[in-house]
Amino acid sequence: MVFSIPNADSYIEQNVIDIEDWQDADPAKKQRILNVASQTFSSKYPKLVIPESAVYEFAAVLASAYNDTNRLNNQGVASFSITGVASFNFKDTQSRELVAFIPQRSLDLIGLANGGIKLGTRRVGRSVR
Repeated sequence: MVFSIPNADSYIEQNVIDIEDWQDADPAKKQRILNVASQTFSSKYPKLVIPESAVYEFAAVLASAYNDTNRLNNQGVASFSITGVASFNFKDTQSRELVAFIPQRSLDLIGLANGGIKLGTRRVGRSVR
């Protein structure tokens, strides 16, 4: 499914709190973010209906996660400063799988669109003692 930037703009401006990074992105970057958000959901939840609103919620988070400052963090920069303007120190490198950025709100919207199923961000794994 191809998502519309005007629809995403409208949804994000009305329903998301932190929108500055989305608004600052150029149209080509917005389309890439929408494509990545949609593809991430399609591969993680191939049998579920993914509503547009869930993709738009995730897109807003990805816009913040991959803004100019956080992109440096993703590339492994620990800190940098601009003399007389600002200094940035990253607690840890952000390089994570895209699914780690999926907000609970998106999962709730997917759950509602699929009969009220519960999806969470917790990962279940095995441990060996």
